[in-house]
Amino acid sequence: MGNNKVWFVTGASKGLGLELVKKLLAEGFKVAATSRSESSLIKELGNVSENFLPLEMDLVDEKSVKNAIDKTVNHFKTIDVLVNNAGYGLLGALEELTDAEARKNYEVNVFGLLNVIRHTAPILRANQSGHIFNISSIGGYYGEFPGWGIYCSTKFAVAGLTESLAAEIKPFGVHATIVYPGYFRTDFLKDSSLLLPENPIEEYKEVRQSENAHKEGINGNQPGDPVKLAEALIKVSQDQNPPLHLFLGEDAFNMANQKIASVQGELGQWKEVSVGTNF
Repeated sequence: MGNNKVWFVTGASKGLGLELVKKLLAEGFKVAATSRSESSLIKELGNVSENFLPLEMDLVDEKSVKNAIDKTVNHFKTIDVLVNNAGYGLLGALEELTDAEARKNYEVNVFGLLNVIRHTAPILRANQSGHIFNISSIGGYYGEFPGWGIYCSTKFAVAGLTESLAAEIKPFGVHATIVYPGYFRTDFLKDSSLLLPENPIEEYKEVRQSENAHKEGINGNQPGDPVKLAEALIKVSQDQNPPLHLFLGEDAFNMANQKIASVQGELGQWKEVSVGTNF
């Protein structure tokens, strides 16, 4: 039965991760859920049970990651599906964000994700089966958003490494999927998940407008239903030929097509220059 699979979900105490874990448990799956706070997981999802294991894990601490995965294997004997969901947003112009602010976003969104993959891949490889979902963003495919350069670049990195990962693990019967969500109605745009620059430069009017729009207008009015996103991931995990690229949300779908059309247009317009550089 498909619902005998063991899922390992990071960033599970709120947002998309929380909705996914709720749906998985309701459908009888076994779930190891991680957060920086074990108590927040227990508050939202309950105590340890036959089907549920709440885990406190620090993504940027490799020992913490290994410990959480070891506990999962001890409890459930294996891991079948990994969902790298944990991360946070950073909204600020490239000039105004400090080196420390930018590096911290990469530490969590990219290097933390790599820590989890590094310690989960051996299990999936030994099983000769499994599925890794890496949660990117439509901002990891369509990056023309003023103020989102660093965040988008972390999600472009997630997409890029997942394309290589998919090729690397395919011989072992393991799948990888990049998930590009659009705007879903979670707490992602709240202060706890979206950081702003410590030293804003007011001349960046479009960036300030984006801040106001996301904080005041978009937050709470996102068109995407996180429960339906959870259902989509479960459906894809049960497919024998899952996609490498999965765009979720009508907005994400439309922006992806817009990007593709734009690139195709530029390829045609500049073809002579592009192909004219060979010897």
